[in-house]
Amino acid sequence: MALIWDNASWHISREVQDWVRRHNREVKRTGHGCRLLICRLPSRSPWLNPIEPKWVHGKRAVVEPARKLTGAELKQRLCQHYQCQGGVWREAQHSGALW
Repeated sequence: MALIWDNASWHISREVQDWVRRHNREVKRTGHGCRLLICRLPSRSPWLNPIEPKWVHGKRAVVEPARKLTGAELKQRLCQHYQCQGGVWREAQHSGALW
């Protein structure tokens, strides 16, 4: 499976790189599962990442600069902002994609 990632710190972290490497070795060893091919977008190329503006606007709409939200608070606020319905974003239901 090809994953197209930007250069967000969590995408390029050593922990994620190690996990992908372990996952791919396990899939190769057992023959079960799906190997991951990570394709990185070039730095400073937001036009290649059409979902990026959605994340930026969503983050601005839900975060509180003075404190970290709990997981439940974050989920609730994101669902309100993106109009979740039964755990699925309504926009995704209509268009088949988030962008």
